[in-house]
Amino acid sequence: MRLAWVALAGLLALAAHADAPRPILVVGDSLSAAYGLASDEGWVALLARRLREQGYGQGVVNASVSGDTSRGAAGRLPDLLARHAPSIVIIEIGGNDGLRGLPLDQMRANIERMIDGAEKADARVLLLGMRIPPNYGARYADEFHAIYEELAQQHDTSLVPFLLDGIALDQQLMQEDGIHPRAAAEPLILDLVWARLEPLLKNAGARGPPPSGAPAHD
Repeated sequence: MRLAWVALAGLLALAAHADAPRPILVVGDSLSAAYGLASDEGWVALLARRLREQGYGQGVVNASVSGDTSRGAAGRLPDLLARHAPSIVIIEIGGNDGLRGLPLDQMRANIERMIDGAEKADARVLLLGMRIPPNYGARYADEFHAIYEELAQQHDTSLVPFLLDGIALDQQLMQEDGIHPRAAAEPLILDLVWARLEPLLKNAGARGPPPSGAPAHD
């Protein structure tokens, strides 16, 4: 009898969440993993908070890994899509490819594979662009940055051209390594992301009460 009640409770819980909005999946590197910060100071955690405050029902799954490359992220994405069934995938990857001087054609192919995979999983994509310092060579740096715009245009994908726009050259907003933002910069990053994310949320009709007990992020 007890097992029957447990099974019934499980079915009722599933039914209660059947109409809950599908989550937002963030797949990135240290810039989205709050490197050097408390976990609740990063822009992804701030995004989850803003969604709750503005009445959006979606949770946020943060699958970002410090040090990850486009190859690693592309390899992880299929399992993440199957596990979380996101409505929106935010792709923030490539910075480590550039800093390591990896072949740009491979980086492009990996990010394109991620976009294709997300779209085939019926998820909208928001691509977050990045720049690398010119000391890697002006041509390499320019070609690196151009990949994001080219892929966004090719796939009709929403794009934040440069995630650290107005931040990267401000020493007061960057950690001592000159690569990772300080906590004070994270709300500014969120604003850059939100400007391109909010139209996707509105088009998806994502407003509504958040599911009871649903995690904001993990």
